[in-house]
Amino acid sequence: MSVERKPGGFAGGLIIALGVVLALIGLTLTIGGGWLISLGGSWYYLLAGLGLLASGVLLIRRSLLGAVIYIGVFILTVLWALWEVGIDGWGLVPRVIAPAVLLIFVLAALPALKPGRGKVWAAGGAVGLVALLLVGGVASANAARIRVNGPIPDAQQVASSDPDALPVGADWPAYGGTYHAQRYSPLTQITPENVGRLERVWSLHTGDLPGDRPLAQNKYASENTPLKIGNTLYICTGKNMVLAVDAATGRNLWKHDPQVSDESIPYTAACRGVSYYVVPNVAVTEPCATRIIWGTLDARLIAVDARTGQRCAGFGQNGQVNTAENMGPTVPGMISITSAPTIVRGVVVTGHQILDGQRRNAPSGVIKGFDAVTGQLRWAWDMLRPDIDTTPPEGQFYSLGTPNMWTTASGDERLGLVYLPMGNSAADYVSNSRQPIELDYATSLVALDVTTGKPRWHFQTVRHDVWDYDLGSQATLIDFPVNGGTTPALILPSKQGDMYVLDRATGRPLVPVVDIQAPGGGVEPQMRSPTQPTSRYHTLRRPDDLGEKQMWGMSPIDQMICRIQFRSASYDGFYTAPTADRRWIQYPGYNGGSDWGGIAIDPARGVIVANYNDMPNYNRLVPRAEADRKGWAPRGEEGARKGGAEGAGDPQAGTPYAVDVNAGWRMPFTGLLCKEPPYGGIRAIDLRSGRTLWDRPLGQALKNGPFGIPSMLPIEIGTPNNGGAVVTAGGVVFIAAATDDLIRAIDLRTGETLWTDKLPGGGQANPMVYEVGGRQFLVIAPGGHHFMETPVSDEVIAYALPQGA
Repeated sequence: MSVERKPGGFAGGLIIALGVVLALIGLTLTIGGGWLISLGGSWYYLLAGLGLLASGVLLIRRSLLGAVIYIGVFILTVLWALWEVGIDGWGLVPRVIAPAVLLIFVLAALPALKPGRGKVWAAGGAVGLVALLLVGGVASANAARIRVNGPIPDAQQVASSDPDALPVGADWPAYGGTYHAQRYSPLTQITPENVGRLERVWSLHTGDLPGDRPLAQNKYASENTPLKIGNTLYICTGKNMVLAVDAATGRNLWKHDPQVSDESIPYTAACRGVSYYVVPNVAVTEPCATRIIWGTLDARLIAVDARTGQRCAGFGQNGQVNTAENMGPTVPGMISITSAPTIVRGVVVTGHQILDGQRRNAPSGVIKGFDAVTGQLRWAWDMLRPDIDTTPPEGQFYSLGTPNMWTTASGDERLGLVYLPMGNSAADYVSNSRQPIELDYATSLVALDVTTGKPRWHFQTVRHDVWDYDLGSQATLIDFPVNGGTTPALILPSKQGDMYVLDRATGRPLVPVVDIQAPGGGVEPQMRSPTQPTSRYHTLRRPDDLGEKQMWGMSPIDQMICRIQFRSASYDGFYTAPTADRRWIQYPGYNGGSDWGGIAIDPARGVIVANYNDMPNYNRLVPRAEADRKGWAPRGEEGARKGGAEGAGDPQAGTPYAVDVNAGWRMPFTGLLCKEPPYGGIRAIDLRSGRTLWDRPLGQALKNGPFGIPSMLPIEIGTPNNGGAVVTAGGVVFIAAATDDLIRAIDLRTGETLWTDKLPGGGQANPMVYEVGGRQFLVIAPGGHHFMETPVSDEVIAYALPQGA
């Protein structure tokens, strides 16, 4: 009778250690799998856990059967993974990769467990593993592929849809190119054929960095797009310093520092842009005949001479206006201007960022229009007090807590309209104290008559918004093809992903908008709208709701934890109502869809270019007593939160609930996101039909990884992104935006990446294009972004083709 000889010594010790690891993993999966089943989830984790537990115990006893059981569990795992997600590279990662790594160790143990034939078994297993990895490689390529649905139309000659604006081309005279915000350049020198030869021709440092100042830490994200007029580039920094530099060389011409204090930084130190204005009927040689006008984090509107940087003395008081007057009690950082004003018919129109989530009686969301020459207040639009034309009666404020406009408006000089993408009332996630007019105007595009400051029309994209789905994108003005001709229209992107096509004179939808059923319930069931509008034109939102199988991680364990979180949360699909007794899933989250970067449109080819995010938030309303115990307090009070993601512990004082937002739904410990990739993408859309022409992930996995450790993998995972694109008549799309710190050129026809360059900071800013001396330039200000966790930089970089190319 033969007795099985068990390995001893060093090899035996390693096998025991492997057994302990497998047993611990098996125990974790067994306990978690049982919990998941009790919630109605997958049985796989319990069964796999039992298998690994048995395998581990047997390997501790140095039994060959332990290895055999593990190999069986692995084979069944692969079959289950293919059944659940198919050949989906990102879907297979947490299901197969970690078990495959463990398989390597099990196969390595076979020769010691079974002398002789064990080597043959190990070799056979290794061959099988290689084959599996090849399948995984194919699957990964499949996950990152560009989905092409049709050819890009040929370019055609088109008349400018913005004939009254400063021309875009050699210049870039407004944040979106013009106030029509097409983010399109008619320049053609850089093409798909030569873009790979782009090189850096100059760079500069603005000198605006947070350093080690406590109030500036984890708050920088300049988000700036420079302007270019004549031979001068105008740059704004996070703390609102404005620099004028030579557009050809980057040489500094002047710098104006408004001396904004760190305590005035709201959520982000940002200055998305400045505005340029030419005073009519004044010789250009006169002081301030051409001027740069911008807003500051401490709510000032400043005007300086575009040639010298000197204050325009006739504008307000010594070249500045306090825009926060009569907006209500405030503390530093509560009222800020972070976006470029819009100037139509000589009126400077600005909204304000009212710091989110602090209190229901926050400062007013009033919109103000100022004379571009004198700085005098022309009008103020207070939606609850239409009787107020300019300032409220003495001793009164504009209406507190009303929806505000923190982002950038667009404008139509001929119609005399300015288009305001409105946010929500103060305290985003609780609605029972909002007045009917607030409910009507919140999360709407409002067309104001720039002469009177009165609404001409408005279009609402969310009813009774409690999801922070405020409109972050500029509306883009176009001539929309209708019945063989064109109609002056606009495209309105949204955080939910829907794009609406509206007649810009009347607000009437030119493509049908239909109602869908919305789930009710939550803490305010009487306030939830039974229906929500959605566009039949196009949506960037995925067609299906989230499911358990979309949960992700770096291994079966954290994927299982995400599945448990999914099953434990309240989730009824799109527009799930906020809850306090448990987490609720908001999908898409408050980063979009589309956000402040907006969309770009090539009017000659009739193509929209839109980048987008595809991530949920994992939220909970926190009852007031619990929030008080946690010490959550509004800005200016003891215990007020400093830094962190927006909504992560916002007090919402004056309402029954604070809110705790897990933006992107991140896992504790690993920091990975619970939803499987891609998390962001970019697509081309046919303007006429709204049909997708191509769609692809945007952003490599270079900076992604567990525990904050960059993977450095040059794989297009599709990262979160902020900032938009510019498209050129040469057929090239330029965009950074993603968290991989790359700027890239994309072929408009195919979606293929043609060129990339590594940036010194995060590229969360819109690039711009211009021409000097017959040479086409691409410029970006990669200032980084605290929320996106990309490095902060004060550098501005210009690219061009080599001279003579």
